[in-house]
Amino acid sequence: MPNWKEVLDEIQSEAASNQKNPLDVVRRKYLKAVSDRTGRNVIAYYSGWLQRQSPTDTQVNDKDKNALMVCIHRMDRSKGLDLLLHTPGGDLAATESIVDYLHSMFGKDVRAIIPQISMSAGTMIALSCNSVMMGKQSNLGPIDPQMGGVACQAVLSEFEQAKNDIKANPASAALWQVIISKYHPTFLGACKNAIDWSEKLAQEWLERNMCNGNVGLAEQILREFSDHSTNKSHSRHISKEKCREIGVTIVDMEADHELQDLILTTHHAFMHTFSNSQASKIVENQMGVAYIENQSPHK
Repeated sequence: MPNWKEVLDEIQSEAASNQKNPLDVVRRKYLKAVSDRTGRNVIAYYSGWLQRQSPTDTQVNDKDKNALMVCIHRMDRSKGLDLLLHTPGGDLAATESIVDYLHSMFGKDVRAIIPQISMSAGTMIALSCNSVMMGKQSNLGPIDPQMGGVACQAVLSEFEQAKNDIKANPASAALWQVIISKYHPTFLGACKNAIDWSEKLAQEWLERNMCNGNVGLAEQILREFSDHSTNKSHSRHISKEKCREIGVTIVDMEADHELQDLILTTHHAFMHTFSNSQASKIVENQMGVAYIENQSPHK
């Protein structure tokens, strides 16, 4: 497998000998090779958040559905879909729309492939698939919803603690007032609604696809991924073996060394693209059809 430097060398070689964009040439070469190896459609759903740190451009949003529509157009959908996911997550409403669209196009025949990280709403997308291919380097993350970077479950737990403390010791009310007064009037309700919504979606997707109607297994997976008190942090990285232990249907990337090499080389090519261009998000298929969001230079 070409390593990080060798992929960069190949890009530089293309730049010297080819008029086309060398980043595109190398990235698309390996993405097509992944499809050729599996015999399936492939879409890379890649965010440049590690390089950009710009939430608006890099998180899951409604524009991504347009990107998927562009990539799925003219595909032979009978071949199913492998979805390479590299994303920090994002908007829950957009995630719901994206998953519903993928299911309407490919039914249950969607497999997630995680070259490195797919967090939050990205994990929800992965759990909506029939299986998740992961390697030793791959991670999913908790799916408990956040409001302004704060865990909704933590907010509700803190409010319950405040009520209990004030009931037991009325003198603590002044201290808790300073904390609770920072919440706007509808904040607690919004947190509860976000929790209910995200858990309902994840439960339905798990039952429909990966768990094949096994309600108990779906509840077990949901409980492990959605419980903030267990995971402690929304940024926790959950390994392949932990995902398997939880009950996620895992396909070992290492089981096919050639495919593993192609997936990781493709991943390196995407990382080089983000590092050497203004691209902030790329959604691209094995036929070279791509939807690319560019970050303005001043950002």
